Amino acid sequence: MTTTAQKRHELRIRRHRRVRKKVHGTATRPRLAIYRSNKHLTAQVIDDDAGRTVASASTLEADFRKKQSGGNVAAATAVGALVAERAKQAGVSAVVFDRGGFLYHGRIAAIAEAARAAGLEF
Repeated sequence: MTTTAQKRHELRIRRHRRVRKKVHGTATRPRLAIYRSNKHLTAQVIDDDAGRTVASASTLEADFRKKQSGGNVAAATAVGALVAERAKQAGVSAVVFDRGGFLYHGRIAAIAEAARAAGLEF
């Protein structure tokens, strides 16, 4: 890793730790955690008290990979809608948003907006 990339990664980890001090998912209001790589996106609805994942969606899923690329805003919108649908099926209507130290822009914002549009409360 180059020094610039390493510094950027360290700053993201620092932001993520700072956010995670304050954000905690419960059974009534679990945490919607987002992870973004260069090629893919992952969204999980997590109950931190029980230590389990309630619902998840990712661009790494087999049926999703056949449809479209995983690293763009359109894919982020699809993942946000899918994770919201799966969370609603699991009985979750409200979540706490955990952006994972990533800036609220582009693909991260697209996931959040799609999840809101699909009926999840933030």
